[in-house]
Amino acid sequence: MEIVLVPVLVLAVALAAVGVAMLVVLALRRRTRPRAVEAAVRRAVDEQRRVAGEERDAAVRAAVEHVLIQNRELMGSERERVGQELDGKKSLIDQQLGSMNAKLDEVSTLMQTLEADREQKFGQLSEQLTMQHAGVTSLLQTTQSLREALSSTKARGQWGERMAEDVLRLSGFVENVNYRKQKALDGARGVPDFTFLLPNDLLLHMDVKFPLDNYMRFCDATSELESKRYKEDFLRDVRARVKELSSRDYVDAAGATVDFVLLFIPNEQLYAFIHEHDDEILDTAVRQRVVFCSPLTLFAVLALIRQMVENFQLARTSDEILGLLGRFNDQWNKFVAQMDKVGARIEAAGSEYEALVGTRRRALERPLHKIEAIRSQGGELEFAGDTNAGLALDA
Repeated sequence: MEIVLVPVLVLAVALAAVGVAMLVVLALRRRTRPRAVEAAVRRAVDEQRRVAGEERDAAVRAAVEHVLIQNRELMGSERERVGQELDGKKSLIDQQLGSMNAKLDEVSTLMQTLEADREQKFGQLSEQLTMQHAGVTSLLQTTQSLREALSSTKARGQWGERMAEDVLRLSGFVENVNYRKQKALDGARGVPDFTFLLPNDLLLHMDVKFPLDNYMRFCDATSELESKRYKEDFLRDVRARVKELSSRDYVDAAGATVDFVLLFIPNEQLYAFIHEHDDEILDTAVRQRVVFCSPLTLFAVLALIRQMVENFQLARTSDEILGLLGRFNDQWNKFVAQMDKVGARIEAAGSEYEALVGTRRRALERPLHKIEAIRSQGGELEFAGDTNAGLALDA
């Protein structure tokens, strides 16, 4: 477009220059020529100006038309190029839209699957929460029932016995074989809950009754002051229980029992509570020949007892084996002595046999050899006589 406007501008400048030159000529001639000539010149100038204006207008119109044609062509090619680009972009956008639609379909399918899975998981979670709620409710009821049951001293004793029996059963102990239950002792105060039968006719007693009232009050306390008071009361009850148990003659000074008695604590948390808040109780109990044991430690003690019984049986069996080996050694020594005697006799018989086979045989064989030699010589003479007789007959 800029190249087309340049000739038009040049033509306009040329026409303007011609007009200015003519005005200058007219001005110079105005001074010398008369008015008629001036009028003619003016008319000629006007005519020239009109012609120049028409030519200019025609040139401008031609230039404008040329510019418009070029612009139309340019706009057409540009429109065609833009249309092609738009078509390409449209196809690309269609492809992207297609892939986006496919992705959206996949996402929609995935969302539907997740929604279905969420509903299923939510249903399962709701069911599990319902079951858990029912379990917690049942546990609370059981706990309340247990709390009410343990409020009785007799019920606590039965609970401790049941816990101890479960541990004994897991350890492989059999009643009236490895232990006795509620067996009164001669000359002793009180009846131990369990009596374990040890090697060499030794006995080990265990009591399962344990004070729990103040500990339960401690667990239910709502203030720090109450917790402290019930804790001290509970520890005092434990010390009193140890003192009471040590005075019941469960340890026989004559040697029929071991040197301590077991006090069974039917709960690990309770056992840990005593360790945590007053470890001197354990030392005091040991000095009074009372040993605390929880379900886990009782299991270890029973395993030790079982191992001790097995070791005792093994030692007794070893003694029997050693006795048998001693008797076998005596019989073996007698056997060896008798074998030595038989060997000596066999050796003497062998010597006699060698003498009989050797010397006696050679002495007997010498006459036989001579007889055999004489017999052989007699046979040769007889054979020679027979040969001479035959030759005579032939002659």
